Amino acid sequence: MEDFEKQFGTLSIAKRSKSAEDPTYMLHVDCQTTAVEHGSQAVAVACSNLSVCLYNKQTLRQTGQYLGHSGPICGVRFSQTSGNLLYSASSDGTIRCWDVRTPGASAVHIFKSHPSHVFTSFDINCEDQIICAGTDKVLEDSYMVFWDVRASSKECAPGGSLLGVYSESHNDDITQICFHPSNKNFLLSGSVDGLVNVFDVAKDTEDSALLATCNLDSSVSFTNWAGETYQIYCLSHDEAFALWDLAQLDTEETITLLKIEDARESTKIPGSHLDYLIGGLYHEQAKKLVIVGGTNTGKIHLLECCKDGLKHMCSLENAHSSVVRCLHWDEQDHSLLTGGEDAQLFLWRPGAVELSVSKKESLKSTSSVQQKTRVHNKMFCKKRK
Repeated sequence: MEDFEKQFGTLSIAKRSKSAEDPTYMLHVDCQTTAVEHGSQAVAVACSNLSVCLYNKQTLRQTGQYLGHSGPICGVRFSQTSGNLLYSASSDGTIRCWDVRTPGASAVHIFKSHPSHVFTSFDINCEDQIICAGTDKVLEDSYMVFWDVRASSKECAPGGSLLGVYSESHNDDITQICFHPSNKNFLLSGSVDGLVNVFDVAKDTEDSALLATCNLDSSVSFTNWAGETYQIYCLSHDEAFALWDLAQLDTEETITLLKIEDARESTKIPGSHLDYLIGGLYHEQAKKLVIVGGTNTGKIHLLECCKDGLKHMCSLENAHSSVVRCLHWDEQDHSLLTGGEDAQLFLWRPGAVELSVSKKESLKSTSSVQQKTRVHNKMFCKKRK
């Protein structure tokens, strides 16, 4: 426990990216799981100017850029079995696969579905076999679209590697899609409708695939698995938090381990405050879940998830100057990447020597994230028979 807290408490800036000539928000970040070229991992960042930028993790020097999307990018994800492949999804209705060995080149594969589909989230399973994308609401429905990666061609038009869709489990924009880190068939989805659904995609139909539905009671901004376990956590656009344990589904015990209506009010931070929640990370060695939040001026707060609430552990300061929008935790070297609205990417390591570089001026003081919230009176959590 002491080593766990010390590890985060000693996080300092190891590297920072060079200030961009054309400032742009950094919205999503992912990192290769293994070093591929010259012993260094690549970092991919989705930016608000519709580009995907590639960085060297050791230096945070930009090594390339991918262009091709015509709408906002809703995520980037490295292949876990082929480190040279990178996927990005966009509201333009495409998921593009890039080869990181050829920065700036055209996409290797393009996945499409129906022309009306506007993608708002996506993920690829741990064996790189299935891609799933969530859509914006289309008339009365929102969709989860599936492709078989192994059957991909240069351009996967409707009817190509498209496996099918789920259309009955959400009734508003699907904000999050997340496969389990080791079970290739387990999938989470979160939506503006307030629901977090758990699926076993190996089942034949959507109805049989839906294992459980959890209700956060407000619009879901982020949901993920707590490591290799079957616990899931969820954040809302109005800063609510919930932690559920799916292992309790077949018992008489409640699966709700923790629920916080507004983390901004309930979390005590000495000498500071909490403006928003960003996401989370799971420390495999300590078996601890850490929720990450921040302030509009760029301060980052690391919060340990305890049975009684979120406990402040430490804060990361003197780096970002505006809202932090994305993060990536590397369990192997215990490093943290953060990116934000100040167009800066930071690498944090335990005990690193801080850089004496003045902070970049803030581009804006408040986040431009749309605050969509809906309250639901449905049963908080139900198991599908």
